Amino acid sequence: MTFASPITDRWFEDYVPGAVHEFGSITVEEDEVIAFAKRYDPQDFHTDPAAAKETIFGGLIASGWQTCGLMMRLYADHYLTKCASLASPGVDELRWIRPVRPGDTLSVRVTIETAVASKSKPDRGVVTSFIEVLNQNSEIVLSMRAVNMIARRNPGRAA
Repeated sequence: MTFASPITDRWFEDYVPGAVHEFGSITVEEDEVIAFAKRYDPQDFHTDPAAAKETIFGGLIASGWQTCGLMMRLYADHYLTKCASLASPGVDELRWIRPVRPGDTLSVRVTIETAVASKSKPDRGVVTSFIEVLNQNSEIVLSMRAVNMIARRNPGRAA
C-alpha cells in the first residue's frame, strides 16, 4: 500500500489504522558494520571478521543498534511525515530476531496499529506503528513498535 499523499504533505489523518506500507532498500556494508561497532558496540562478532568466525554466529554480524539506525533511515525517508512529525515518546518491544550480515539488503514493512487524536491537544494525534525489518530473503530481522506524535491537517475536525 502507498500513502495517498506525499511525505512532504502527510498529516495525522493520512495514517490509517490497518494499512501496511512496505518500502526502501539499504545494503549493509562490511566496512560500515566494523566502523559502527568499533565506535559503539565493540564485540568481536561485530568488529573482527576472523574472530567472528569462531563465535556462535559463524561470521561478522551488524550490531542490533546499527540495524535500528538503518531502519530509522528508511522510516524517515519513506514513512514518517516531513511536515507534521512532532517527535516520539519512545518505542516498545524491540527485538533483534535474526543476525544481519554484510551484503544483506534490508527493507521495512510498517503496519499502522492505531491513530488516536489527542483530546487534550487537538492539533495532534498519536500513531502507533508495528515495524518489521526484512532481509533480501523476506526474513524478519528486527521488529518493534513505535509511537509518533503527528500534527493534524485540520485540528478542529474529528479524526
